[in-house]
Amino acid sequence: MNFDLPPELADLADEAAGVARQWSATTPFPEDSWIVGHDEALAKELSARGWIGMTWPTEFGGGGRTPLERFVVFEQLIAGGAPIAAMWFADRQMGPSLLQFGTEEQRRRWLPGILSGETMWSIGMSEPDNGSDVAGLRTRAVPADDGTGDWVVSGQKVWTSGAAVADFIYLIARTDPDAKPHAGLSEFVVDLRTPGIEVRRIVDMTGNDHFCEVHLTDVRVPGENLVGELNGSFRQLMRQMEHERGGIDRLVSNRLLFDDLRRSGWLDTSDPIVRQDLARAETGYRLGRLLVLREVLGQAPPGFSAATKTFGTEFEQWIADLAARAAGPYATLLDPGGDLGSRIARAVSYAPAYTIMGGTTNILRNILGERVLGLPR
Repeated sequence: MNFDLPPELADLADEAAGVARQWSATTPFPEDSWIVGHDEALAKELSARGWIGMTWPTEFGGGGRTPLERFVVFEQLIAGGAPIAAMWFADRQMGPSLLQFGTEEQRRRWLPGILSGETMWSIGMSEPDNGSDVAGLRTRAVPADDGTGDWVVSGQKVWTSGAAVADFIYLIARTDPDAKPHAGLSEFVVDLRTPGIEVRRIVDMTGNDHFCEVHLTDVRVPGENLVGELNGSFRQLMRQMEHERGGIDRLVSNRLLFDDLRRSGWLDTSDPIVRQDLARAETGYRLGRLLVLREVLGQAPPGFSAATKTFGTEFEQWIADLAARAAGPYATLLDPGGDLGSRIARAVSYAPAYTIMGGTTNILRNILGERVLGLPR
């Protein structure tokens, strides 16, 4: 089999790699750029290049391009460390959700801001006592008592990436407290400037504060901001999770760290164990890439993104461990200067997040067993 890209896609990948090199130079830590690298100017440049909403229908302003074209662009941008967080969640997840479940009016209202790179979105899913267990969330939305059709939302979200700089939060709330846990959830688009919302940054052990808490107290949400079916969010969420878990971002977040480590001279390639580790790394990237491509091309069975994310994020953790073993004591020196040792120290500190955010690995293995393989509970 020939896995080489055709010339037109190879040229597109080269173009995206050039953009990544240019923009990754603006940040001391290019790793995990899709979640911590917020740069509004880059979002607008990607819009100008037609790289936001690449696969969306042209009737809604999208590019109408193939999933493979989008894949090669973002593989290079993320692997190359381009700070794309200002547009990534909306492009990866919120836009496709609105296209599939939103009304015509909702698409016309919110997609243009996403496509222009001018609005940033966050995802209001996890809660303090319910991370991967979406069915256990407690944030509630109740109908307003004035007959307007509006909703009043109260509750708390946590680990909400980018909420402090976002314009909107795509919020999951319980709208039927008497229904079965999976059956009483609904989705809303909430303007984060609405009265009653307080966003608090969470500083992680790397010093980054992209994670946030979002507190909602009697927040009034217009009825037309309900997305999809009332009390039908869980089915919609499962489709949304396919977008979140099966992408290239779950494999190459620290690829640039590995590439720079190979060029650093810190790896003793005369050591057969080091050579074995390098072979394992290259093999892992190739296998993971094929898993992602199955998702991109629509060849994976339903729910298989759980396997793609599990493989990719555990592999990313192993890359951080390989870098730490090569760096030795330098891996303990987290310095904002951004030299290779500091980047490795940051990667080691951040690595546990890979297998937690977007669904913990234990939960994903349960999903694989029960929903993909049909094993008994």
